[in-house]
Amino acid sequence: MNQGLGDIDQLLREEKRLTAVESYEEAWAEGRAAGIEPEIMAEAALATVLGELLRSNGEAGALGLVERMRDRLISGEFDPELQLH
Repeated sequence: MNQGLGDIDQLLREEKRLTAVESYEEAWAEGRAAGIEPEIMAEAALATVLGELLRSNGEAGALGLVERMRDRLISGEFDPELQLH
């Protein structure tokens, strides 16, 4: 039964992630429509995220996320030319 609960938790987490992605995509589109350059929006988003993580999870939590994202970036996960469709 615990495995079933784990599966449900994983599905809920994925649903939350997809909702968050959708929200960020909408905000990004609004910023672009307002003429804000991608670099400015990205820097503001990263600064906001890191500040929130520092408040909620401390420095170790923020650094952990940065390290995980760095690894994903290096592996090409965010390269649109490497995305499989």
